[in-house]
Formats: sequence, structure tokens, C-alpha cells
Amino acid sequence: MKLIPDLIKKITDNEIWKSVFRHGYADTPRNRVLQIISNVWLHLHPAKVREHGTKIRFTWCMGGITFFIFLFETITGILLMFYYVPDVNRAYADIVDLMYVVPFGRFLRNSHRWGAHAMVITVSIHMLRVFLTGSYKPPRQFNWVIGVVLLVLTLLLSFTGYLLPWDQLGYWAITVGTNMARATPLLGHEGPFAYILGMRADNDIRFALLGGTTIGAPALLRAYVWHCIAIPVIASALMMMHFWRIRIDGGISGPL
Repeated sequence: MKLIPDLIKKITDNEIWKSVFRHGYADTPRNRVLQIISNVWLHLHPAKVREHGTKIRFTWCMGGITFFIFLFETITGILLMFYYVPDVNRAYADIVDLMYVVPFGRFLRNSHRWGAHAMVITVSIHMLRVFLTGSYKPPRQFNWVIGVVLLVLTLLLSFTGYLLPWDQLGYWAITVGTNMARATPLLGHEGPFAYILGMRADNDIRFALLGGTTIGAPALLRAYVWHCIAIPVIASALMMMHFWRIRIDGGISGPL
């Protein structure tokens, strides 16, 4: 019977576990306070900021700028949804109307597009700054992992948005991207060990992404849902956790 408590202790008494969970679960006055002050909704921002955290030459402000661009993309994206229908018979025509008929439509679309490019650049620079300053080291390993996931989601946001205009650029970009997916180990029918799960062209990861074996109406609809709903919701939740972890991990890390 002692085996299970010893196993739990080995799992929880290490640096990785402590990086994820910052306090224990014992019902003590101290832990009750910790459960309140570490709540993401009640205490998102730190009560005080260290001096180095306010210096642009150290932080580069890339994290804050990336978040601002995300908000900008959300607002412009919602406005674009008023003029766009994810239908293969209307998508390209809607983009043309947006560019030449809708007042300020060209500005709206181009600002959303260039904002997407800027977000990829700023989040990449932010990751570089975090790496160069050693901000991924204990106790911030878990937040570094969250940041890497957010980087991937940013790239996926940019990629899924490519298909929405339903033009040649988007069509062939998705063609190349999904053809790479069919070589995924285990999940792609042309990938290593695909036979273990019985992967075929009509049931592998590429089929799931496109909703079929070819790029058509289901692919456009799935790209639209991922780009406008699923990925932004997931990214928003992870951003809140990311900001919260910065606070409970002691604020912005100091210079090496």
C-alpha cells in the first residue's frame, strides 16, 4: 500500500512538476491565500514590476506588441466576416468586392493581412529575446512550453488564413501544406508506420484536414472554422495562462 504514496511523491517532488504547479494542495491558510493570488482572473497582472522589466532595451516589448497585434487582428477579422462567406462559389467574388466595392475594404483587408505578417515576426523576435536572456530557465520552463505552443498556433493562424480568399496562392499553399501532412508518422498514409493504424488516403490526417481527398468546399469551411473560431479561442486561453504564469513565476526574468 505504500507503493502508491511513494510513486505520487516521486512524481510531484521534482523540478518539472514544481514548474507547472506552484503550491501544494494541503488545506492550510497559506495555500488558501495562494489559491486566490494565483487565480488568473483575480490577479492577472503583478502588484509590482521590477526595474529591468520596464526597460525596452531588455524586453524589446515584443510580447506586448504581439498581444496588441492579436487584438487588432481579432477586430479586423470580425469586420471582414461581415463581407465574406466561406463558399467556393462566393469566396473569391467576396474578396474582389471587398477590394473594389466596399468602402475602405482594401484598407481593411490589407491591414489584416499585414498585421498577420507582423504578428509572425514579432512573436518570433519575442521567442528569440526570451532565449537570449535565459528566460526559459527554471522556474519558467512551463511558460516557455506555452510560448512555443503559441508560436505554432500563430503560424497555423497565418496558414489557415491563406486558403480563405480561394485564389491560386491560397489553393497551392494549402496543397503543399496538406501534402506534407500525408507523410506524418503514424497519421499520414505515406508516413512511417502508417500501416500500424491502417492509414489510407481516405482516413489519414490529410483527409481530416481537408474533409476529403481533394481540396474543395469542405477544406474551405474547415479552414474558416479553424482560422476564425477554434485557433483564436485556444490561443486566447493560452495567452491568459501565459500572462498569469509570468506573474506567479516572479515577473519578467532578470538579465543573465
